[in-house]
Order: sequence, then C-alpha cells, then structure tokens
Amino acid sequence: MIGRLRCVVLDCPDANEPALSYQRLIGGEVDGPDPRWTVGEGCVVLRGDGGPVLASQSVPGHRSPVRGAPEQRFHFDVRVDGPDAAGEAVLTPGAVPLDDGGGDPARGVHADPAGHPFRLARP
Repeated sequence: MIGRLRCVVLDCPDANEPALSYQRLIGGEVDGPDPRWTVGEGCVVLRGDGGPVLASQSVPGHRSPVRGAPEQRFHFDVRVDGPDAAGEAVLTPGAVPLDDGGGDPARGVHADPAGHPFRLARP
C-alpha cells in the first residue's frame, strides 16, 4: 500500500448544493472545522460518523455527467433501511430521478443537484 483514500471530491458548479443534498441523505457535518480535510478554496466538506469523507468543489464551466455516457465513470450506492420511503424523501434535498428502477424504488437512480448519479440500495 502506498497511500490511503483521503476523500471523494465531486466537481460541480456550486459546491454547497451537493454537500447539503448529501447531508440530508446520509447525515454528517458540512464544512465543520477539521484541518485534516481542508481541500481548498471553493470546496465544501461533508464528514459522516466514521464513513467516507465527501467533498464538493466549485468548478467554473462544470458540465453535469450524462448517465450512461463515457464520461460518467461512477455512481454512489446509498444503503437505506426503507427504500420506498427513501425514494420519496430523497427528492426533497434537490435530487432528481433518472430511472425508476423498473418500479422498484430501491433500484432507482437519482442525480444530486450537480448531476452526479446515486442509487438507493437495500441493506
């Protein structure tokens, strides 16, 4: 091993929107004081309870990823206890549905406010 994953950083037009959206979805503290996770000006950091650190950074001229296109390289799986209720609740923080999962809310794919995809997953 030559290193450890420090955090995942999402490029976006406005760093605050994805950070607050994911905070409502997975909890944690946005931009709290912790010098270990300062990623630079124009960045917002979301730290959870023992989970991964997620940062978003404002990038001028950012273009949202297009689902299924070559430039979409990843998506997040977010484990939820009640996928039916989570499917509705996930839309309130600014997420938009991309795919209804064939009618199964736990398989539906959503996009955060900057267009990054995530899927609700069963425990």
